[in-house]
Amino acid sequence: MPNRRQFLAGSAAALTLAALPGIPAFAAPSAGGRAPNIVLILADDLGYGELGVYGQKKITTPRIDALAAEGLRFTQAYSGAPICAPSRCSLLTGLHTGHTPVRTNPQATSIGFRERDTTIAEVLRSRGYRTGCIGKWGFGPEQADQASHPNARGFEEFYGYIDHQHAHQYYPAYLWHNGVKEAIPGNANGAKGAFSNDLIEEHALDFIDTHADEPFFLYLSPTIPHFPNVIPAKDMGAYGATTWTGPDKAHAAQITRLDTMVGKVVDRLKSLGIEQDTLVLISSDNGPHEEGGPEGTVNPLFFDANGPLRGYKRNLYEGGVRIPLIAWGPGKVTAGTTDRPTPQYDLLPTFAELSGAPAPGDLDGVSIAALLGGGAAAPHPYMYWMRDDPTPTPLAAAEDNGRYSRFTEAVRKDNLKAVRFAPARDRTVPDSEWELELYNLAADPGETQNIAAANAAAVAELTTLMRNSWIANYTRKAYGVKFVSPAFMLPGKPYTVSATLGNASASAWANPQIALTVPSGWQTRPTTPTGAASLAAGGVLNVTWEVTPPATATMSDAKLNMSVKGTATFNGVSLTFGDDNTVKLLPPPPTAATTYLSDLPWVSATNGWGPVERDMSGGSRGAGDGTPISLRGTVYAKGLGVHAKSDIVFHLGGKTKRMTAYVGIDDFSARLNSAGGVRARVFGDGVQLFDSGPITAATAAKPVDVNTTGVQMLRLLVEDANGSLENDHTSWADAKVTI
Repeated sequence: MPNRRQFLAGSAAALTLAALPGIPAFAAPSAGGRAPNIVLILADDLGYGELGVYGQKKITTPRIDALAAEGLRFTQAYSGAPICAPSRCSLLTGLHTGHTPVRTNPQATSIGFRERDTTIAEVLRSRGYRTGCIGKWGFGPEQADQASHPNARGFEEFYGYIDHQHAHQYYPAYLWHNGVKEAIPGNANGAKGAFSNDLIEEHALDFIDTHADEPFFLYLSPTIPHFPNVIPAKDMGAYGATTWTGPDKAHAAQITRLDTMVGKVVDRLKSLGIEQDTLVLISSDNGPHEEGGPEGTVNPLFFDANGPLRGYKRNLYEGGVRIPLIAWGPGKVTAGTTDRPTPQYDLLPTFAELSGAPAPGDLDGVSIAALLGGGAAAPHPYMYWMRDDPTPTPLAAAEDNGRYSRFTEAVRKDNLKAVRFAPARDRTVPDSEWELELYNLAADPGETQNIAAANAAAVAELTTLMRNSWIANYTRKAYGVKFVSPAFMLPGKPYTVSATLGNASASAWANPQIALTVPSGWQTRPTTPTGAASLAAGGVLNVTWEVTPPATATMSDAKLNMSVKGTATFNGVSLTFGDDNTVKLLPPPPTAATTYLSDLPWVSATNGWGPVERDMSGGSRGAGDGTPISLRGTVYAKGLGVHAKSDIVFHLGGKTKRMTAYVGIDDFSARLNSAGGVRARVFGDGVQLFDSGPITAATAAKPVDVNTTGVQMLRLLVEDANGSLENDHTSWADAKVTI
């Protein structure tokens, strides 16, 4: 899949970000002439009451407390949701959870972000910011080159966990560095040699060092103090000598370790002399947890982790969604406290204003840039939350009075907050079937007195807000550049590629242009105008080109890159967006009357274990080093040996009429163990032509004979069929096509 990136070619410093019009006084460039750096540190499951400055008595957090004393402390800041993935999605997109693409915690194979979803990083990249996500991303699927990967959502540097389930491991065997899994030798075979948050801290400091001379956005998302409740002995500190439970000791040490990490970031900024140019924010993704594993469960009651509030992580009461938020920027952030109700989805428009970038106009957030500098920020008309999560913990379930498994939503308008529970997990039922509670947070921040019965008009108003806040498929306006091109091309053949530049902001952009870059030697010709005098708010510039690879080009395993760059002017400042796609040249189609697939170059091939074997089965070092293909005692001279999951694509170019083969678990695998089970399928241009059904070692080889007339791309897919990948060696024996 193409990997979309909003980018600015070259160093931001080289493009002069001095004297940016429209940036508020808080962010006025220093004498060095730079836009403000932004460091956002997001803790995982840190409760409202778990920092000293918010009333914590047992856990020490001196560095964060000092920043709060020097900066601005929010007493009514809110996460976007009571669980991590929806909350983080809300923060990154500037949307409440009635509009976000992620509304539950995804699994490793779930899709999180989509191509059309715009994040903080993509907005800041338009102004030349260098962007890094270090730590927990939390949105599947766990693979590179897909729309939900941080590199595809505006972060040019990523190190950490893609999937939120993987982030539960403090001693992982690997972490992702951009699109590559990097093994951690110290944690191999279950060892505990490298604590992940030490690695996260190291990479975050390196990112700051690398980009100290240019505006940067660092999204630092450590996994502490999420469960499991473990910590290296070196970080246990004074908690080790207490009589507390082991999980409580480790939990407290995790929070102090977070405090130490924050301190190291600030110290690094000061050592580089850039603290005056930097805004630092510390927050959490939701309320405190009560989770654990074999090591035991942490007790949030022991720490008074939610302070004076009702509820915990997973609840839509205040304790589940009200979180710490501290802003620090020496000489820029006005010290004090603010009780403005401030959801984290305000951060995207805030950062856009500070950088001079145009914020998308379809956000739920409101900029608080003026508030940081001692002014006032516009209040929210209302704030909305929802929860659709099937896995309660005991305290969270008790707060919901047995209603945790139901679809739940909440809204706050001024000081009134409504929380309502559907009869099940279906939010489409009539309003009369919901159970609704109403609280006055000014008089009752602990949500102890349900005043719904005496306030029918307020109940009706807030119910309408909740009903209207949910949009099942919230369509985003186009923002920045989107490039569309074929994944494969034939040498000498012309193809059409296209790009759009979308202005989702509320103001017109001047002089929008899109430029295309192709590999050396390729011919390109625009077939539409590549620019315009202006691009209206909400408008889209569409451009197409004809692109022809050289007729003499040959296929290689290397992916070739094409990219587009969109430029425009907003409020007198330059914007630059980019997107790039990879393309592979196709091999020529078969020309012989009969051609064995093992003799054809494939377009792509992935295999569950080892290489794809040409004319052999069960090899491990390279193609062709296994044993001869044999199915139920019949030996075949030609074929492909694979292991589930296997996916091989061939280019037929519409030249063939028939593909034949025998497919089955080969005798090599059957001799090892007869427990293998697979399913084999054949596709032509995405249409299924053959399905073997379940195949085992005891099953006779299945004959394949399909019509491939007109088929351009032939795909051979083998998947596991019995929940185990052991002994799933499979052979496409005597596989050939005829023309």
